[in-house]
Amino acid sequence: MKTGVFLIQLGTPSAPEPGPIRSYLRQFLWDRRVLSVWAPLRAVILFLGILPFRPRRVSHAYKLIWSDRGSPLFYHTQDLAEGMASVLGDNFIVRFGMRYGEPSIKRVLHAFKEDHIDRLIVVPMYPHYASSSFGSSLEQVYRLTSRWWNVPSIQVLPAFHGQTAYLDAVAKIAEPILNSAGSIDHVLFSYHGLPEDHVTREKTKVHCLQSEDCCDQLTQVNSFCYRAQCMATTRAIVKRLSIADHSSSFQSRVGSKWIQPFTDKELPRLAEAGVKNVVVFSLSFTADCLETLEEIQIRGRDSFVEAGGTSLTLVPALNAEPEWVESLSQLVRALAEAGGALAENN
Repeated sequence: MKTGVFLIQLGTPSAPEPGPIRSYLRQFLWDRRVLSVWAPLRAVILFLGILPFRPRRVSHAYKLIWSDRGSPLFYHTQDLAEGMASVLGDNFIVRFGMRYGEPSIKRVLHAFKEDHIDRLIVVPMYPHYASSSFGSSLEQVYRLTSRWWNVPSIQVLPAFHGQTAYLDAVAKIAEPILNSAGSIDHVLFSYHGLPEDHVTREKTKVHCLQSEDCCDQLTQVNSFCYRAQCMATTRAIVKRLSIADHSSSFQSRVGSKWIQPFTDKELPRLAEAGVKNVVVFSLSFTADCLETLEEIQIRGRDSFVEAGGTSLTLVPALNAEPEWVESLSQLVRALAEAGGALAENN
């Protein structure tokens, strides 16, 4: 049996210039799962409020993280796909693509179709479920493959925030960073933010964001709650690495009605409270990107130091580290052997 393995990242501009950034943002923010408002209002916000101004503003930020190989998100994922192909062997064809940008999901699916695969394993590269990332990627895969005459068996690797293979890889990569960081006063777990209404939709309305302790455990009621999944990841990593002083926050917000606390407020607050040396995990991202390298390692560090802190150490994303190549390959192989069922075992 020939199995295709499709690693899907959210996306990246093709170059750190206003034109490619504008094209990327147009595709990204037109998605109803991302900017979930009435389509005419979405058009006004996008074409009058964002696209005329934001691409030029963020171009400088992208240039700070760009390398000779291009976008870190792109080349780290490319390296991961190549590493997994080597580990999984000849019966698996591993490709990567972007929900927004290139290589597009449409382009990669066409390549798999040309390979005459018998089975497709879709691996959204988001540890936690959000409709705007995981849900949107799956919707696009299903929409495109539904047009095929011969549709292969499609399996999906679920959000893997609770999988031992993922958590152990994070811990193994982070441990030497923590050991070499010197005296650590606090560890901050920063996750990508979401609008509150993305969390409270559907059945979670009766539970999510309804109390201070609503995310203290994952249950059937809040199993799809992004914030609760993030908090569960924090607890699992804290236990593995015996971390004492820690907190969790959410970055990359656009507006005040987003899940809290906010990373851009939490870092200066910690410094003002006397924290001198902080280590930051940014666990929403399996590959380093603008949000980890520029938002946390550059701007976050600057705001922390300006508020009285001394040093901020960023734990790198999993990228294509050998531990992650092996762990994700293990999850994919287990899914293939189980025929679609993969139990959590954190």
